[in-house]
Amino acid sequence: MARSLKWNWFKAHSICFAIGCVLFWAISVQATPKIHAMPPILAQWSDRSGDYFDRVEKTEPEYLIWSEFPVKVYVQSGDATWAKLMIQAVNEWKAYFPLELTEQREEAGIVFDRASIPLRFPPTERVRFADARFELYKQNSVLRHRMKIRIQPNRPNDSLLLAARHELGHALGIWGHSPLETDVMYFSQVRTPPTISPRDVNTLKRVYEQPTRLGW
Repeated sequence: MARSLKWNWFKAHSICFAIGCVLFWAISVQATPKIHAMPPILAQWSDRSGDYFDRVEKTEPEYLIWSEFPVKVYVQSGDATWAKLMIQAVNEWKAYFPLELTEQREEAGIVFDRASIPLRFPPTERVRFADARFELYKQNSVLRHRMKIRIQPNRPNDSLLLAARHELGHALGIWGHSPLETDVMYFSQVRTPPTISPRDVNTLKRVYEQPTRLGW
């Protein structure tokens, strides 16, 4: 079996968590975590395949939950093939969650950037070419967040599409990884890229049943 190329998800998310904590305390929001109404398209989902909700991490505002729908997504232009694959991933998740593409970066809650990710030193065996980061901000006394997804170009199309699916899963609220290779949120790249599984959607639905400080 060919050796899998592993992405350095843990380090990337640790950095995001630290940034999120600093921003959270900087804006001094002390809202009580509450549960938002789930988007209807997700509320109607029903499946008994199980989930990996126990692998989803809390952040300073609790869970990374969107409360206004559809969530707008911006995909950087300039590379037709890369952009097409990012949009394909958006449309795949759109079957389970309300998303809308926009050409205006400033109005997007989720941004796909075509960007190289700097190597870390000293070098490690883990190679990272995609990550997701969140930023907290205050708008009209309400705590909100933005998500930025970076995916390095010049990769095989299958790898780019899997990375887009995976990082968008994080951006929607699955701030963790599945232990099963058949889930798109598996922690490592595999030879046969998985599509969004029922377990992925079950986990996302569990996330949206949780309280959060975001949106209050």
